Amino acid sequence: MTTLVLDGGLATHLEALGADLRDELWSARLLLEDPGLVRRVHADYFAAGADVATTASYQASIPGFRSRGLDAAEAERLIRLSVELGAQARDEAGGGLVAASVGPYGAYLANGAEYTGDYDLDEDGLYAWHRPRWEILASAGPDLLACETIPSYPEARALARLLRETPEVKAWVSFSCRDSAHLNDGTPITQAAALFAGDPRVVAVGANCTAPRHIPGLIAALDGGLPVVVYPNSGETWDAGNRRWLGLADPVEFGQAAKEWRQAGASLIGGCCRTTPEHIRQVRAHLS
Repeated sequence: MTTLVLDGGLATHLEALGADLRDELWSARLLLEDPGLVRRVHADYFAAGADVATTASYQASIPGFRSRGLDAAEAERLIRLSVELGAQARDEAGGGLVAASVGPYGAYLANGAEYTGDYDLDEDGLYAWHRPRWEILASAGPDLLACETIPSYPEARALARLLRETPEVKAWVSFSCRDSAHLNDGTPITQAAALFAGDPRVVAVGANCTAPRHIPGLIAALDGGLPVVVYPNSGETWDAGNRRWLGLADPVEFGQAAKEWRQAGASLIGGCCRTTPEHIRQVRAHLS
């Protein structure tokens, strides 16, 4: 089974390089202020052994940039720039893939809703909110779209509708999960994954931004369907009250776990929050 190694935490490495991301735009702010640093992060992950660069569009959106006083044309340019930066790093590395990040509506809200799925929009509202950015990213030339950290069934249904309307697009769909069987809104992951079953343009379904301890169960739940993508957090926990991470995460242990995830059936494997190029270097080493 061919395994693709994904990159790790974009924001985590940006912060390690000195970026201040205490902002509602999070890593997307660097598209405006320091795009060269975003390109460097992609390059560092390719150098660590990643096959895929996931773009800095996770928290980028037209309304998010408009709230900063930018017009719609400039907001669109920045969203397209996220794909261009990934492609530049890929080309400099001599190969790889660019996955345009389609982050959840909750990321735009910047209130933690991507960890609950507690939204103020229904499926139709989510479809309308996602559509402008989706169309921009789909036309910007990525290899595929990474629909990631999706916490709710209505949002999954909205993305499935957008996929049906853009037959030229390939994508993976990755859910944020509260345990080894359910999305953060309580929907069984098997029910959410079934929305994409049989679609040849969906290259994988799975989970990200989820505790590593839940990953084996989620892989087992998805076994027998589409290829499985997993890129969990480092295992640390976020203390929202004090705005800090608690706990430690060892890259070697993460790499060892990645080998177990592949043995369990995952074929796209990387890291999410608090994972670094060293985590991805260990994933590559343990999967090689």
